[in-house]
Amino acid sequence: MRVDMTDTLKPLSKFLSLILRHDPEAIGLQLDEQGWADVDELIAKAAAHGKRYDHALLQQLVRDNDKQRFKLSDDGRRIRANQGHSIEIDLALMPIAPPDSLYHGTATRYADAIRAQGLRKQSRQQVHLSSDRDTAHKVGSRHGRPVVLHVRAGEMHARGAAFFRADNGVWLTDAVAAEFIDWPDEAAAP
Repeated sequence: MRVDMTDTLKPLSKFLSLILRHDPEAIGLQLDEQGWADVDELIAKAAAHGKRYDHALLQQLVRDNDKQRFKLSDDGRRIRANQGHSIEIDLALMPIAPPDSLYHGTATRYADAIRAQGLRKQSRQQVHLSSDRDTAHKVGSRHGRPVVLHVRAGEMHARGAAFFRADNGVWLTDAVAAEFIDWPDEAAAP
């Protein structure tokens, strides 16, 4: 079933994100330790909860998702989220040296907490960072008036912080201390 990439796919993508990143038990789905779900089981259990997927639609969701949130195994029999889990998952990513600069988009209402505590993973397994300002700005815009923070990732890495890059290009680390965060024009920051 080929579906037009409009608002029709958005709820299906959001539901898939909920199931693969946060709450597989909502439909009785089991993920393995690396977050993989059996595609046939996902299709059957989602259908039992009123959500209709098939192999072609899942392939389309993986291929056309603008954030590349999902990945199918090479044989197409398993699917998982690339990052953003609030449940314990081992994505089996190898540590990698980050670029010197990464970016984090957030809402200005979180500025005081970030200035005091740095970036923390909150309900996710790790802090998410972008390699470019535009992506970070889009992320921050989803949460309110955006602010894009510059993270001195190269310096953090040199001091022992581990970084990982998810299959969709999102950079991951456990936390970013406030000392490694540069704010945009201080007059524009709250």
